[in-house]
Amino acid sequence: MKKMISLLTFAALAFAGSAHAVLPAASCDAQAAEKKLAGAAKTSFLKKCNADNPANAACDAKAAEKKLAGAAKTSFVKKCVADADAPAAAPVDPQVACDSQAAEKKLAGAAKTSFVKKCVADAK
Repeated sequence: MKKMISLLTFAALAFAGSAHAVLPAASCDAQAAEKKLAGAAKTSFLKKCNADNPANAACDAKAAEKKLAGAAKTSFVKKCVADADAPAAAPVDPQVACDSQAAEKKLAGAAKTSFVKKCVADAK
């Protein structure tokens, strides 16, 4: 009976470990909370978890290209990783987007028609 419980526990831990490997970086905080980490252990875990995220390397490279440092780099990388982890937005119909832009510019009549026509052509 003890052997069975040990095997089930081991299997559960192995499954939990593999599940964490496929979660995005945004879940690193959730993983740390689940593990009830605090202080230096939490900081170390978050640093490693975020570094393991492939989007983080790409965002670091973009920050280096822009020659960002300090708080600006931290902010940029954080937003970049969050954007990479976010699901892709649904594609917007160019006609709808151009009509919206024309309405923002308060265009009407021939000016609106001309603007929308050029906007849709540029979007393709």
